[in-house]
Formats: sequence, C-alpha cells, structure tokens
Amino acid sequence: MTYEQAIDYLESANVFGIQLGLGRIQALLERLGNPQNNYKTIHVTGTNGKGSVTAMIASVLTEGGFRTGRYTSPHLEDYTERIHIDNHDISHDDFAKAVSVVKDAVTAMVAAGGEGPTEFEMITAAAFWYFDYIGVDYAVIEVGLGGLLDSTNVIVPVVSVITNVAMDHMKYCGNTIEAIAEQKAGIIKEGVPVVTTADGVALQVIARKAYEKHSCLYALDHSFDVVGNTGPENPEAGQMVTVREKYGFAITTVLPLLGKHQRTNCAAAIMTLLILARHEKKLTRTVLENGIRHVQWPGRFQVFKAGDIDVVLDGAHNPAGIDTFCKTYEDVFASRKRVFLFSVLADKDYSQMVRELFHDDDYVICAPAPTPRSADPKAMAAMLPCKADWSGTIAEGLDKALAAVQPDQVLCIVGSLYIQGEVRKYFRNRYRMEL
Repeated sequence: MTYEQAIDYLESANVFGIQLGLGRIQALLERLGNPQNNYKTIHVTGTNGKGSVTAMIASVLTEGGFRTGRYTSPHLEDYTERIHIDNHDISHDDFAKAVSVVKDAVTAMVAAGGEGPTEFEMITAAAFWYFDYIGVDYAVIEVGLGGLLDSTNVIVPVVSVITNVAMDHMKYCGNTIEAIAEQKAGIIKEGVPVVTTADGVALQVIARKAYEKHSCLYALDHSFDVVGNTGPENPEAGQMVTVREKYGFAITTVLPLLGKHQRTNCAAAIMTLLILARHEKKLTRTVLENGIRHVQWPGRFQVFKAGDIDVVLDGAHNPAGIDTFCKTYEDVFASRKRVFLFSVLADKDYSQMVRELFHDDDYVICAPAPTPRSADPKAMAAMLPCKADWSGTIAEGLDKALAAVQPDQVLCIVGSLYIQGEVRKYFRNRYRMEL
C-alpha cells in the first residue's frame, strides 16, 4: 500500500461521518493485540487548548530523552502530522504501513460480521499500533471529540488532562456546560491523577467525577497557578511564564506561543509533567524549561511577515476561541486596524462569533473551507456588521485581502483549521516562506 492508497482507503470510510462509541475501536484494537497497552500514555481533552497542551507535554518528554509519540487532530496539510514522534512526523511509507496493518484487521473484523470502523477510528488504531511498533516510552494522546465516547478513550493513562470547557460540538456533547463537562470528564480513570484548567460548574462536574474515581485532582488556582509578563507581547520573543505548584515549587520559562490562554495551557502541561517527575528523574527543571521553550504548534495565533505585511493565522473556530483571539490580538497589536479572511463551518455558532470578532471599521473577506461542512461565504458576508466581501476559494480571498491591507493594518486569517493547509501553501508559493 502506498501513502496515496492509504489516504484513499481512510477517506472511503469518511462517508460514515462522526459516530461516537467505543465498540468498534475496541474490537479493532483487540485484533491488533491492544498495542495501546504497551507504553505509557497521557490523555488530553478540553474544548480549546488540548492540542497546545499535547504539544507542550510531548516536547518536554522528548527533551528529557524519552521516545515520545504524539497523536493530534485534525492535520493542517498532511495526514502524517497527526502521528508525530519526537521532532518529526511519521514518514509517508510508515504511515502507509500502519494503515495497511489496520486495513487487514478491519477486513477480518467485517468478514466476521463486525461493524466497519470510521476514518478517525482507523487513524487512531494506526497511531496506537505504530507507537508500539517503534517502541515509544510515552504517547501523548489528544481526544478527537468530547471524551467519554471518543475513540481515544480506550487507554488507561498515567495522567488525564482536561483544559477549558466551553460551548462547542453541542450536537454530540450536549447543550449545557454541565453536559459537555460530563463528556470531558469521561476520560478520568480509576486512581489516575487529573489536571484541569476548567472553572465554575465545569470544575464542579470534573471534581465530582474525580472523587468517584478516587483520582487526585489538580485544578488551576487551587493546586497550581500561573503568572506571566506584563505589557504588549512580543511575537518574536514569546512570553515569560512562571508556573507555581501548590507547595511552592516553581518553573519559569519562555513560551514561544502567544496569548494569556497559552500561559494557562502551559500551566496544565507543566503541572502534568511535575506529576510525572515524581517517578521520572530525567524530568529535571532544566528539561521542563527547555522543552517548553522549544515547543512548536503552528496555526494558533501564529504571527509572521508576508513582505511588509503583519499576518496572524489563527484557528479560532468556536465562540470561546474567538474570545481568546480578540484578547490576544489586543495584547499583541493593541488597536491596530484589521483586514480579515474568515472561514467557518456551517455547524458552528458563527452568528455569535461574528458579533464578537468584527468591528465597524474592519474589512472582511469570507471564504469557503475546503469541506462540504463549510458555511456559505456569500451568506456570511451578508450578515456581517462591517464592510464585507466574499470569494469562491481561499486563494481568491487571500488575493483580495492582501490587496486591501494598508501599511498600518494587520491581515488576520481566522476560522476553521480546515483552511490552514491551503493558506500555508498560498504563502509558501507566493512568498517562498515556510510556516
């Protein structure tokens, strides 16, 4: 099987869409010999920030000399981004090998009368198998959607992590914060410590579940806290962050990711690593500091220059993400005027998002995401509270946006992570730059 054949095979299962539940993935992994049980794992969920936390934890573990797998979704350009080992993505050949192994197991499972798995379930199984195949010490696993019924929730981690809890994926997780928190808290396992940055009623739900599972709970502003530098943030230098554990132990480091929310994410990652450090002596203060300093997680308030134009690329795709974008923009760029390329999926609450995101003096180009789930850009443009236009493609939208940006303005590319592959290719081709 070639890489291209592997992608065709996976995408052929995409017609089944999202189907939550553990029966199919459990049956598939059993046929593969339950590879997920052969290495240590950290499980990360939350509404926003779970990818950043996953990347930070994995970066530190690699810095400490552990062979580390990282499983995240979605990818920005290439499926191989989802299965990451230390400082590199899985190769195309190894990705195809892992999918081929999974395909054989799926064929046998279906022949025996079992239900065929979804695309996400097959990629998850491929990742779990590959991490065992190459012999990782740790794998940091990001939940795909929710937690309780997510395909990744077949592992028994050494630490569970729950970032913030906000309104998103209501079709699958529920229409209240309490219901969504119940889904996130579903990753808590018996006796496994839990780190969370949730607050309010979400924290109450998580605390109750941790108590039921006899799991020690480490909550932000209770067991640990975080402080950062003051004043405008420097996109080139990052931000100084100090995470303090309840009993006085503190780690101060430079975080290359911008925004107060990333300080909070960093706090969750460091608290998780401090728990691991009780048994892993290689996780020294220096390792923690350097691992955070070297983390890379593109597309999340990523600031760069396109010629003389300041550009921000951010995957804010739900109301909580938009709120975070607005606060971070103010910290970094103050009141500089903006031109937007905006794209969002139709199943998101974009009516609320646009009310918070756009100012009267903004100029917005609405563009379609490259998925059937995309919202209609023409309809979006008609509802915006500012000057707006629309385009038929991402590239056309970027052409219009770049032509409109004035020297003192910032180009903001905001919305679904699904657009970032095309955005990155556009800037790579037009400006000969890597993002």
